[in-house]
Amino acid sequence: MFARAVATPNLARFIFFDATAGRVFPEWDIAADDAVSLLQGEAARSPDSPAVTRLVGELTTRSEDFRSRWAALNVKAHRHGVKRFPHADVGEQVLRCNMLDIGTGGLSLFGYTAEPRSRSEEALRLLASCAVTAE
Repeated sequence: MFARAVATPNLARFIFFDATAGRVFPEWDIAADDAVSLLQGEAARSPDSPAVTRLVGELTTRSEDFRSRWAALNVKAHRHGVKRFPHADVGEQVLRCNMLDIGTGGLSLFGYTAEPRSRSEEALRLLASCAVTAE
């Protein structure tokens, strides 16, 4: 997802600036709303952060989609949900995501899992075996 990033890799930059984001996130509108909501939450936690201010400024000046979503002020805690990811070799993956706060510093870890015995779990096992074989 970030292979073509020209600046520091960032989910919001990818969603709003990369033409391939709609292929990575088939439910692009939901992904865009979630990215803005997460960024608004971070801006509320760290109102004096130069990095957050720069990122919001960059997104605001370069993306009408971002601007309109930012102005809507739909802040929400994004701690869990279901995401859909297309994959060229194994098809669409439907994965449950959960967020874990990692101590201080505002770091979070998102974990993605497939439902047991689902097509997505089978596809993830296949991808894992391909990765091991490639190494």
